[in-house]
Amino acid sequence: MGIAWVFPGQGSQKVGMASAVLDLDGARERFAAASELLGRDLLAICAGEASEIQGGSPGAPLDLGDTRNTQPALFVLESLLVDGLKAQGRRADLVAGHSLGELVALYAADVFDFRTGLELMHRRSELMAAAGGGAMTAVMGFERSELEALVGARADVVIANDNSAAQVVISGLPEAVAAVAAQLPCKRAIPLAVSGAFHSPFMASAAEAFAALLEQVPFADASVPVLSNTDPTPSTSGAELKQRLQRQMVSGVRWRETMDQLAALGVETVVEIGPGTVLSGLVKRSLSGVTTAQIGSAADLGL
Repeated sequence: MGIAWVFPGQGSQKVGMASAVLDLDGARERFAAASELLGRDLLAICAGEASEIQGGSPGAPLDLGDTRNTQPALFVLESLLVDGLKAQGRRADLVAGHSLGELVALYAADVFDFRTGLELMHRRSELMAAAGGGAMTAVMGFERSELEALVGARADVVIANDNSAAQVVISGLPEAVAAVAAQLPCKRAIPLAVSGAFHSPFMASAAEAFAALLEQVPFADASVPVLSNTDPTPSTSGAELKQRLQRQMVSGVRWRETMDQLAALGVETVVEIGPGTVLSGLVKRSLSGVTTAQIGSAADLGL
């Protein structure tokens, strides 16, 4: 198995990122469709130029860092790059996405169309934004047994993103997350600018509502195997991929195991599709002999 496409999630966004894909076919139409669904100008938000007038209804979130904007914006951008690659006849042997990137991976694997993916991402972002009150902190350079012991001793904090052997994100009640980060000997602990305890049991109500929505959405069998966050083994079954996605909000992102699967399956090249190089960096530090590449703009496609 040669090439894997991987899709980054929240945290990879940056102001101005949309300008890099506006030359792609259908780009402005897709951003317009997203703006209509959200009720605010997503292109202006991506450019950091949104105002109350451009934003639509009073109190509408206008910051790209707000999860209600981040998730749809990344889905539109990454889906455009996917279609650009496919138009050039390029294909992946395997796909995977980090958190919201899993929905882009499912789109890339032809499980659902753009409009369905956009509507799912929109609803997902709203549910996650409403489930506030939690906190998340990234920790780096730690002893895993010490981390697992600290987390295992509490019911109010979990490992949300197991990104690599040296980097995880913990999630839970703010005081619990702060306590574990303070007690854990590590090189760095960085609180994340999020409004909730994402990928933890504290997202149960949001996950239940999203699961009910997914039940109404048809999932086709995937055209290429997908590695899911909740189960990083390859699957093409639409029914199974839906079940995995239904559990994602309350389960950790098992990215360390996803990378292990890439190596076990003989992937030689990992292409990160989207802004930034976060996933490429994790692969470089974790997998020897695997080539990485980034596609984040029309220019990267030679357009």
